[in-house]
Amino acid sequence: MFFNSIDFAIFLPIVFFLYWFVADKNLKLQNFLIVIASYTFYGWWDWRFLSLVLFSTIVDYSIGVKLSDEESKYKRKIYLWISILVNLGFLGFFKYYNFFQDSFVSAFSFFGTEIQSNSLNIILPVGISFYTFQTLSYTIDVYKRKLEPTKDFIAFSAFVSFFPQLVAGPIERATNLLPQFYRKRTFEYDKAVDGLRQIIWGLFKKIVIADNSAQIANEIFNNSADYSGSTLLIGAIFFTFQIYGDFSGYSDIAIGTSRLFGFNLMQNFAFPYFSRDIAEFWRRWHISLSTWFRDYLYIPLGGSRGGTRMKVRNTFIIFIVSGFWHGANWTFIVWGALNALYFMPLLLLNKNRANTDVVAQGKYLPSFKEFIQIAFTFGLTVLAWIFFRSENIGHALNYISTIFSGSLFIAPKFLNIELALSTMKMIFAFIIIEWIGREEQYAIANLFKVKKKYVRYYLYVSVVLAIMIWGNYKENQFIYFQF
Repeated sequence: MFFNSIDFAIFLPIVFFLYWFVADKNLKLQNFLIVIASYTFYGWWDWRFLSLVLFSTIVDYSIGVKLSDEESKYKRKIYLWISILVNLGFLGFFKYYNFFQDSFVSAFSFFGTEIQSNSLNIILPVGISFYTFQTLSYTIDVYKRKLEPTKDFIAFSAFVSFFPQLVAGPIERATNLLPQFYRKRTFEYDKAVDGLRQIIWGLFKKIVIADNSAQIANEIFNNSADYSGSTLLIGAIFFTFQIYGDFSGYSDIAIGTSRLFGFNLMQNFAFPYFSRDIAEFWRRWHISLSTWFRDYLYIPLGGSRGGTRMKVRNTFIIFIVSGFWHGANWTFIVWGALNALYFMPLLLLNKNRANTDVVAQGKYLPSFKEFIQIAFTFGLTVLAWIFFRSENIGHALNYISTIFSGSLFIAPKFLNIELALSTMKMIFAFIIIEWIGREEQYAIANLFKVKKKYVRYYLYVSVVLAIMIWGNYKENQFIYFQF
């Protein structure tokens, strides 16, 4: 079930009514209702893969219980590795089987040996990368004794399958989300209104910004050989806003929906395109995944405690693994490695934490230096996204070489010039709103909190009308569902 579908528009009010008006007096009943709603939400896409969610839940719940009773370090480690192997085993099979097989065959062909292989027609279960990492974090934290294992199977099931963030995050830590299922939740009007506001903004990002940008970017990327360098550059910029609007829009809807049910999820995006260097960008983009890799991979590898060689090694590992997490294609691995290269000068000069505050905090405009820094970082990001979006490495290299050719100075052409121009105008307005609200959790968090009701309602109606008038209603799937 997609957030931007009629199905979800019907599903959400029904679950909301049952949750607050039928199950309100009973915490266990509320949690059980969340489990039922979450399995319905996920099964709407393909009910066969519900068994994977259930199996992962049973395995990690059982291992958590075993870890609570076990004092032997050796046995505790065995339980931990069972969880890791089961979860990563599922992820590896469904997501990477064909990739490794094809790479294996290609490697032998390169050395002159032809081998026969049969690829499996494997469907990638939606959200497997997200809930796998979420359950793994629970087991690892219990193993490290950072978290008490739960004995409440319904609460744990609700934590694993919580429908607002089940298929595309944020990847919540058990230390933040699981305890919220133990506490009695009461309806808070202001919290619910804030959630609705964030949902509306998320829908605007997805339906207006991302889906319109997608229509132009797809046409250009799919037919890149027919276009000049100038058009390809603009196509890459459209994709840059598509993926941001798509993924951060999903996160906004997920966080807003959770607030309707009394839950608080972590912020997943913090205006990354206003970053002054690439280190700041990665502190603001897909925060839940970046911090997951930091806590469960980078720090266990030694983090930045060792010498320069270890820091460089760990940084490349973290970015390449992050790229591989996104998809079974060499383009994602190159995308990760390229970001690691971007990061290197900051790491070696010890300037990777030079920009930890909000840019131009308390000011209307950035300084000239900040503007140049933002533009440069944005340019690096656009270049890297070309690898992320391309079909293969060759496609990406041809795309980039055309941009840096003489055709860059030819006037750009578009198949649908009206759509391209109107989308550019909407992106421009979007950037202004994002800039004004960059110190908040999301752009319109405080922007619409004006005292005069008629002004407030006017702003809400304006956003809703913008979605209705300029929205793309082809029910485009969220990009990160494929991860």
